[in-house]
Amino acid sequence: MAAAQDKPGRYGIWSVELRSEEPALRAEIPEAAAELEELGFGAVWLGGNSAVEHAVPLIEATSTLTVATGILSIWQHEPTDVAGQFQSLDSAHPGRFVLGIGASHAKIASQYRRPYSSMVTYLDGLDAAGVPAERVVLAALGPKMLGLARDRTGGAHPYLVTPEHTAQAREILGSGPLLAPELKVVLDADPDTARATARGYLAGYLALPNYTNSFQRLGFTEDDFAGGGSDRLIDAVYAWGTDEQIRSRVDAFHAAGADHVALQIVTPDTTLSGPASLPRAQWRRLAGVLA
Repeated sequence: MAAAQDKPGRYGIWSVELRSEEPALRAEIPEAAAELEELGFGAVWLGGNSAVEHAVPLIEATSTLTVATGILSIWQHEPTDVAGQFQSLDSAHPGRFVLGIGASHAKIASQYRRPYSSMVTYLDGLDAAGVPAERVVLAALGPKMLGLARDRTGGAHPYLVTPEHTAQAREILGSGPLLAPELKVVLDADPDTARATARGYLAGYLALPNYTNSFQRLGFTEDDFAGGGSDRLIDAVYAWGTDEQIRSRVDAFHAAGADHVALQIVTPDTTLSGPASLPRAQWRRLAGVLA
């Protein structure tokens, strides 16, 4: 097992927007990253198929913020190239970057094949190129990949999970490795509108078997996947409601064994590529909820 890296605080922000190539958003990213650091968030997880280069402007604009890829697809980047980029960034800003990697999904990656053995080969490549194992985390959902995260990396960054999954992941990982699940947040206390916002975004993920298989291992059924997700499923994978209810939901992940929770703001206009603007007002409110 790799020695666990320094834990990046209790809370972070998961965001597709903060790796945007759209000029207006890209110009705002350094300022937004600095504000997130000031608000007390310990890390930013760059969502989607992110790359090492996306972390650079955020790290350069901050002094303590950890920035992670969440997740770099092993099908789109050669391990030797990633290692070179990692080492260049770490040389300039030691200890500030975490390399989150994942096997993506068969419906997204045309090269998708044998994800577990392909991940082992990829980790072999990173090891050979000198990337410290403790600075790598895996997008691990199932028991085998969580075991690989325990044995070969600094921990796991599971996406779209529940506190029950977090408890199971902690049991597999043991006490040392980082466990940093992602949790979606809708800042809305009205059950109808909050769930409608959540359902509109979740629907896209329910077409991906990696997630539905994970949910079925947790006791959900095909009925829970219809129409963008049942209330039961929505309530399991989202934090929504009053400030107290949202804080309680986040706390449930920590109680289940998470070291760090990566929080993703979801609004009515959020798509799989993120909303059209940075949700900075919502990040400020969320920081107040967690204070």
